[in-house]
Amino acid sequence: MNNPHSKTVLNGLMTFAFAQLVCLPASAQVSKEVLESISTPNQVETSIGTLEFLDGAPYPETAAKVYDYLDTMRGVDAFLKGMPGASVQGLMKGARSQGAVECHQVLLFDKLMDSKSLYLTGNTSTMYVIPNLDLERDGPTVLEAPPGMLGAFNDAWFHYVEDVGPAGPDKGKGGKYLVLPPGYDGEVPSGYFVVRPRTYDVWVFMRASIDKGLKAARKNVTKNLRIYPLAKKGKPPRMKFISGSGKAFNTIHANDYTFYEHLNEVIQKEPLGMLDPETRGLFASIGMEKGKPFRPDPRMKKILTNAVAIANAAARSIVWYPRVDGTMKGIELYPDTHSAWLMGWVDKNVFFSGKDGKTMNSDARVMFHYPYTAVTPAMAVTKAGVGSDYGIAYVDSKKQPLDGSKTYKLHIPANPPVKDFWALTMYDNQTRSMLQTSQKLPTVGSQTKGIKQNADGSYDIYFGPKPPKGFEKNWLETIPGKGWFVILRLYGPLEPWIEKTWRPGEIELVE
Repeated sequence: MNNPHSKTVLNGLMTFAFAQLVCLPASAQVSKEVLESISTPNQVETSIGTLEFLDGAPYPETAAKVYDYLDTMRGVDAFLKGMPGASVQGLMKGARSQGAVECHQVLLFDKLMDSKSLYLTGNTSTMYVIPNLDLERDGPTVLEAPPGMLGAFNDAWFHYVEDVGPAGPDKGKGGKYLVLPPGYDGEVPSGYFVVRPRTYDVWVFMRASIDKGLKAARKNVTKNLRIYPLAKKGKPPRMKFISGSGKAFNTIHANDYTFYEHLNEVIQKEPLGMLDPETRGLFASIGMEKGKPFRPDPRMKKILTNAVAIANAAARSIVWYPRVDGTMKGIELYPDTHSAWLMGWVDKNVFFSGKDGKTMNSDARVMFHYPYTAVTPAMAVTKAGVGSDYGIAYVDSKKQPLDGSKTYKLHIPANPPVKDFWALTMYDNQTRSMLQTSQKLPTVGSQTKGIKQNADGSYDIYFGPKPPKGFEKNWLETIPGKGWFVILRLYGPLEPWIEKTWRPGEIELVE
């Protein structure tokens, strides 16, 4: 404001306002305590150092320090909130690295998933079938699902879209799904189960039962699964099934600065409607905005490198040690004893929307997406004799991390309540994928040939660098210097599991 007349007017108004305040009766003046509560001292001691002001106006050095901290906080929040998108992108990039680029090129773990490929907490007990759809490239796309599959469609932000199988519209009989791009307003032909994701990239995961053997499961998939653009319905491309078994490749998002670069790729490709304005604004505040290049300067790159380190530590802390007054109450499998066994979903809520169904539980979202994949309400519904249920142990009975140099014991009581089978699979703390040891399939359970039962029908399972004598088939190998955790899966869980009258023991340190 350089106009002398304007300055004169402004000064006059300020003088008048001050005079009015001074002339107010004492009872109407603001108290000293109130003035102190809304004012800022010239020096403020904080966790980021001393912040200095001139009667409330920050000095440039203070502003610079605060902006560094603010950008760090936003970088941390961007990691924790952006994890779902980066995780889906990692899954799709991993598949493409093996040649599954077009929609008719599908990863099939025809000899089961083993520890060579890095997948968040994959299992060794079912046959994975993992198509990837790109609706921006292909437009409306048809997926003809085989009968007997279990799975779902997830969008590029890991939002649940639709189920495949008994929980889906095909009711387990198989059928034709038509997946439409965001904003599609063209004609929709009849005869399809219509799927409307909010994103162009769509990750589809399906599991095939191996009850009748691997050969029968593979035949069902290769004979009946068809994926093609609707525009090529008359002459669809020939399916190509790419075996993922026994191959080393990565599908897990980064935990370093490159996380932000990968997240930006998702933001650039997908429609604005993928995210709410608040989340888009968070990403924009650190330089990720649709239609604009992501080019952080050296200062910002240094800040984001620090932020992702803090955020990764936060994610791991939330997973290994959930807050007692927050997520812990909703994720304990046996809250009456504060057992180390946890569930995969807080309050079995796959939308992380809190007990009122409307309030986001951000820790619950992190707790799921950091170690797990695949979102569908069907995975959080426990029905006797149907599907599967899980117990996860990240720590031992003393709530200490599980150490690969030590030996532990787990007691499985007699008559595990399952219609089908139970299995314990071991995972690497770092990758959250199967631990890579001399055991190609790091799983032990009721399907393990030669597993030893105790006289009362119970089982003792050991974890350690070397198997106890006589319990070689009851042992999962660990590696000194590496941490681990386990997931107990029950296929066809029965009432004693659901009602918690049967429960596994704790993982006890032996030596």
